[in-house]
Amino acid sequence: ERAARHEPRSHRDPGHWRVPMSARHRAIVETVNDAMRRMDIEGFLAYCTDDFVWTMVGETPIRGKDALRKMMADGPSEAPSFSVHTMAAEGDIVVAQGAMTMKEGGADVPYAFCDVWRFRGDMLVALDAFVVKTGHASRAAAAGGSSR
Repeated sequence: ERAARHEPRSHRDPGHWRVPMSARHRAIVETVNDAMRRMDIEGFLAYCTDDFVWTMVGETPIRGKDALRKMMADGPSEAPSFSVHTMAAEGDIVVAQGAMTMKEGGADVPYAFCDVWRFRGDMLVALDAFVVKTGHASRAAAAGGSSR
């Protein structure tokens, strides 16, 4: 009955409404994606457990918040541009599929991705990221011109 009235879960967390877990998890993934678009690593990490593991499939997993901070500091200075085309959530899993571009040698290079996010409660515990290059930088962009 309380859930049907959308009352808060507790007074300790007044903004946490009783909504289905899958809907909460989708909203969290949307929030962390927005943080990544802004290159706000602390905004991203606020939703991660201390033992969070980020795996770019085919590469060595990055374990823990400190390792993620280092990866982000050592990575590109510009965030990738990306959009999510499909998102599905069930239980402790959210899957997001979409497209992105990343800078390589000053040119935008297109990729497709599928992210599998795992939760423990309302905290992210793991990300398995499948990323595939789908094309090459346009010659105009590679030469410093416009690709339009």
